[in-house]
Amino acid sequence: MSNATSDETVPSFIDATEPSIARVYDAFLNGTDNYEVDRAVVRGVLKAAPEAADLAVENRAFLIRACRFLAGQSGITQYLDCGSGLPTAENTHNVVQRINSDSRVVYVDNDPLVLTHSRALLEDCENSVVVSEDIFEPEMLLQNEVVESHLDWNKPIALLQMGTLHHYNGEHARTRKDIMRAYIDALPSGSYVAISHFLDPEDEYSATARRMEDMFLHSMMGSGTFSTRAELEELFNGLEMVDPGLMRCADWRPDGPHLKQLNAAQRCIAGGIALKP
Repeated sequence: MSNATSDETVPSFIDATEPSIARVYDAFLNGTDNYEVDRAVVRGVLKAAPEAADLAVENRAFLIRACRFLAGQSGITQYLDCGSGLPTAENTHNVVQRINSDSRVVYVDNDPLVLTHSRALLEDCENSVVVSEDIFEPEMLLQNEVVESHLDWNKPIALLQMGTLHHYNGEHARTRKDIMRAYIDALPSGSYVAISHFLDPEDEYSATARRMEDMFLHSMMGSGTFSTRAELEELFNGLEMVDPGLMRCADWRPDGPHLKQLNAAQRCIAGGIALKP
């Protein structure tokens, strides 16, 4: 992480005294858009599990495979990417527009650095936009003028909640399932929901999951809950799961066989896609 941004060059709109979820993920991925406060969170979690960076790696890999499936096999051409985070080499619009150049993507985030970088990246990309909203307030987000106009809400949409819901701490006095129900109720028939989330595997790796959770929750970031399989299945609110169902991210339609055993972190993040009939 030696290439990270110097704290001496923090833009005026960034609070470098508080960690940012997007910047912490960036630090896990050895990116350059993070500060010492973000790297301190990463160091703490790495003490709990040295392989913890693979939580971010597997989350990103699952996003890419999920987008390839949605664009290539399901024919989805509209995407609402919630909590999209800092741009990387392969973003949602890169993946889906490679398959269908007419695909439309709305990124949603409320991190100032994410918004600045994303708007610069998408400046010449007419089918992709970014809006500033709180993804845990779906009613407000869905009423956003750009969200309403950029997507055709009479046709199927893919809703992406990749590595987001485990950072919800009940701030809006509702459950994660209630938040997802609001989104799902708004989606047209034929839409898909893709979720990735920290997992308590309820096996010999549970202790590692809870150690990582403890480090996340008691860091300055203050969020990062690990949930059981049953708890994660509830987030899909009874939708029809796409084969192979809710799986460890590494095992969801992998590009090839695993060449070595999964480490603790790779066993502690799960993902799945479901269809709204």
